[in-house]
Amino acid sequence: MNANAEKMELKERLDLMEAMITQGRRTTRQWGWSFVLWGVAYLVATAWANWTKEWLAWPVTMTAAGLLTGFIATRMKRGDPATALGRAIGAVWIAMGCALMIVLVCLSLAGRYEGHVFVAFIGAMIAAAHATSAIILKWKAQLWCALIWMAASVAACFGSDTVVGIAILSATFLAQIVFGIYAMILESREMKALGARHA
Repeated sequence: MNANAEKMELKERLDLMEAMITQGRRTTRQWGWSFVLWGVAYLVATAWANWTKEWLAWPVTMTAAGLLTGFIATRMKRGDPATALGRAIGAVWIAMGCALMIVLVCLSLAGRYEGHVFVAFIGAMIAAAHATSAIILKWKAQLWCALIWMAASVAACFGSDTVVGIAILSATFLAQIVFGIYAMILESREMKALGARHA
């Protein structure tokens, strides 16, 4: 194989990788609504748990959010076929959500639920999922979400009850709801541009 053929093959591979990353970002933007949904669910569960001291707040709210996510996901119109990259990113989020749910329900049932531990744990888990997605997709906006959640996790380890409350509310708002809205705006712009090209 000559040098020109090797360069062409390398360029084709790089182009394929870039196309996969672009498709992965597009898929993530299509799921922007789910970041908003889960952010709102976190806020509802936090308010419910803090105001009523009811241990069922998180399991009930998270189960409802999971069922609603599943219901909406089954009705989503899929333009492009699923890719290995998209499935991998989806698997990261599903695995994180399942692990989070199991551990938090068990902590609640065992009577070992404590606000600082909860925020440290949830912050680290969500940060890991955002960071994994951000690294795979080379998406700085999502990396910022990971950093925000990790900061909330660290604040929960060292901060007062007030700091913990501010940390989870801030991370939920900025790194879930705002990020989800941002992704939805990007998705909307892309759909408009696609519609204009086909008109």
